[in-house]
Amino acid sequence: MLRNPIHLRLEKQEAWQHVVFMASLCERMYPNYQMFCLQTGFGDPAIYRRILDLVWETQVVKDAKVNFDLQLEKLEECIPAADDYDFYGVYPAIDACVALSELLHSRLSGETLEHVITVSETSIRTVAMLEMTEAEREMTEEELNALPSIEQEWDIQWEIFRLLADCERRDIELIKGLRADLREAGISNIGINLQQ
Repeated sequence: MLRNPIHLRLEKQEAWQHVVFMASLCERMYPNYQMFCLQTGFGDPAIYRRILDLVWETQVVKDAKVNFDLQLEKLEECIPAADDYDFYGVYPAIDACVALSELLHSRLSGETLEHVITVSETSIRTVAMLEMTEAEREMTEEELNALPSIEQEWDIQWEIFRLLADCERRDIELIKGLRADLREAGISNIGINLQQ
């Protein structure tokens, strides 16, 4: 698995920062799931969107109440099985669901650190798998880290990390701004953009 110093640095952040970081990466994986649903007619991107919106809401609305158990159940029904599809697009869709599922599990358990690292790794894995699929071969960690797409993914993760690290306390406006920016960009971690 691709390692990065960001994983050590995340240990020093607070739970709310982890949640916003995870939500940000899910936001960047959402178009991959959306695209898969449109291509196959499986699942419902609106369910993913709604669950992710509820998580964001808990970060900006005081006392927002969400039944995360129920959301997890809804999400689990929307996860495609890799064996049912013989094309690459199923994998980024599964990764997007895995990331959101980790985020929901962190809300249920109250533990965020292991989940935030898993979400970070999941997002980078999506990018690495695309590269290896296109190259039609396995690559070493060194080879992968030398690729511009991997470098770009780490850069974006660091950018989100730094933005949150600079906050003394939970900054509602910053969180709203981050969500709006990611949504407006509408580009996934592997360059899928359905907004055009």
